[in-house]
Parts: sequence; C-alpha cells; structure tokens
Amino acid sequence: MAKKVKDAIDNGAKRAKSATDKAAKRAKDATDKAAKRAKNATDRAAAGAKSAADRVQGAGEKLRESSEKLAKQGSSVSLKMLEQAEANTREAFAAMRAAASAKSPAAVAKIQGEYLRDQGARSLSHAREIGELIMQFGRGAAGGKK
Repeated sequence: MAKKVKDAIDNGAKRAKSATDKAAKRAKDATDKAAKRAKNATDRAAAGAKSAADRVQGAGEKLRESSEKLAKQGSSVSLKMLEQAEANTREAFAAMRAAASAKSPAAVAKIQGEYLRDQGARSLSHAREIGELIMQFGRGAAGGKK
C-alpha cells in the first residue's frame, strides 16, 4: 500500500514537473518572441531615424551650398535658410529620440507619421519664406520697394 502511495506521489510530481516545464518553455518562448519583436521595432525605428538624419544632413549640406551662392545676393536669405536647416535638424533629432523611447511599434509608426506630416508643413512654410525674401531682394535690386 505504501508503495502505491509513493508511486502515485512520484507520478503526480512527474506530471507537475512536466506541466511546469512546458509552461516555463511557453513563457520563455513568448518572452523571446516579444523581445525579438521589440528589437525589430527598435531596429526599424533606428534605421528610419538614421535615414531621416541622413536626409536632413544631405539637405543641410545642400542648403549650406545654396546659402553660399545666396550670400552674394543677400545675407537675409542665407540666414533664413540656415535657421530653417537648424529647425529641421532639431525636429528630426527630436523625432528620433521619441522613436527610440517608444514603447510599441505602433507608437514608432505614429511618431514617424507625425514627423513626416509636420516636416511637409515646415517645408511649405520654409519655401514661402524663402520665396518672399528672394522676391524682396529682386524688387530691391530692380529699384522697386523692399
């Protein structure tokens, strides 16, 4: 009788250990998958941020080259373009920081979408400002009103 009780206890312990091992494996697998997804989302956000930074840097370099040419036409145009490049760079890095600290891929996508929308609006505003300055300079050079 004691052997049967001992065998029953041993079998119960084996089943409990097996169930615990299976649950632990499932929990580990789920954690690993979540960590992998988070890493992938972070990697995508970092790649997107780097791409944005590269575009901003390239735009900054182009703006610098353009500003050298425009300096001959008037320092106000050049200064305005540099201010805009600085503002764009600040906004890009702010978006990169926000994406890097995002808690989910959805938050990263939202941050990127907001950045792109805001960047489009900034680009239109910047183009208008530069156009107005160039027209003012042209009128001044032609002898008209400033």
